[in-house]
Amino acid sequence: MSVIPQRAFIGLGSNLAEPESQLLAAIEELARLPHTRLLASSSLYRSAPVGYADQPDFINAVAMLETTLAPLQLLHELFELEHRFGRERTFRNAPRILDLDLLLYDGLICHEHGLTLPHPRMHERAFVLQPLLEIAPDCAIPGRGAAAPWLAACLEQAIERIEFPAECRRASA
Repeated sequence: MSVIPQRAFIGLGSNLAEPESQLLAAIEELARLPHTRLLASSSLYRSAPVGYADQPDFINAVAMLETTLAPLQLLHELFELEHRFGRERTFRNAPRILDLDLLLYDGLICHEHGLTLPHPRMHERAFVLQPLLEIAPDCAIPGRGAAAPWLAACLEQAIERIEFPAECRRASA
């Protein structure tokens, strides 16, 4: 029996230890996950921290994957990758070397074992929606509809696109 590949979107964030480099390296590592293929990655975006404000700005991106990993397996792989990069979970919204969020897993809606899909706050955050829409302009958020109108509702959130070499933005055939 073959498993049908699913499309998943991963939110990436960093605000410590050269965050741009952290994200570019993390995108390369996402491409190496087992039973997974990197389809696209967005530009990098700078945004102000949410929640705990006394920290450096964040650099964010979104990656689109095709995977045969189940959602909880993929989430486990993301946690392992964060750990390899040196992520320490000290307190909510703390500064971090690498933050990986499973945003969407095809059209799945679920809440179990520490996994909520779609990501519960993604529709409220320009730093997620802008890079998501860059690589998937017709993306819909299950249970909420098209992602574009949600970005329009986040106009008060400052986000700045960071230019980086085109060869860093990958898409595989």
